[in-house]
Amino acid sequence: MKPHLIALVPAAGIGARAGRADGVPKQYRLLRGEPMLRHAVRALLADARIAQVRVAVVADDPWVEQALDGLPRTVWRPCGGPTRAATVRAALQDAALAPDAWVLVHDAARPGLPAPALARLIDACLQQDRGGLLALPVADTVKQAAPVPPDVVARTLSRDGLWLAQTPQMFRAGELGAALAACVADARVTDEASAVELSGGPPPLLVPGSRRNDKLTWPEDFEWFESWLRGRPDA
Repeated sequence: MKPHLIALVPAAGIGARAGRADGVPKQYRLLRGEPMLRHAVRALLADARIAQVRVAVVADDPWVEQALDGLPRTVWRPCGGPTRAATVRAALQDAALAPDAWVLVHDAARPGLPAPALARLIDACLQQDRGGLLALPVADTVKQAAPVPPDVVARTLSRDGLWLAQTPQMFRAGELGAALAACVADARVTDEASAVELSGGPPPLLVPGSRRNDKLTWPEDFEWFESWLRGRPDA
């Protein structure tokens, strides 16, 4: 039987670190004339195995309808919550999926997701029947700051075995829903994989991601991505 795959994009935040002065959330910042959210959703639609992309926004969001206009297999739902975990949990409940359906949760702030990386994640999770996420091994030296005084190195951490988590993160709907219900208020839950880990679920797979899939957080990140898009006339 063909697996049922649904993608969820939590887009209820404001992205304060992106430095917007006009009050428009960063997921609607234009990149080559199109909102970042549209780029992220279109990246998910590149894999035909994803039956639908569901975007979770806050109630009365005035930008989402235009941002997603005309995209196939895409709906938006006003079920966003105060945190990412709350938004994903609400989006899962709104979708009313069967427990064995597969869900891919993707950041709106990762508009550069390459199709081969997305395919690697889906292939790995389906073949091993286990949840997983895109991630990159840490390449730089990692420093831990001292609490006092600020901006002083306390120690250097070993980077052996360390990975930087990306999205999408892919899990069975029942597994992810139960994990979020068990620890949705836990401050240690910063992504879907951490919820599954804390709830005692099977360790998620680490699937090699891509530098193109980096999260756009700071103003200079957007400048970098715009430069990359200008070099790709087909983007």
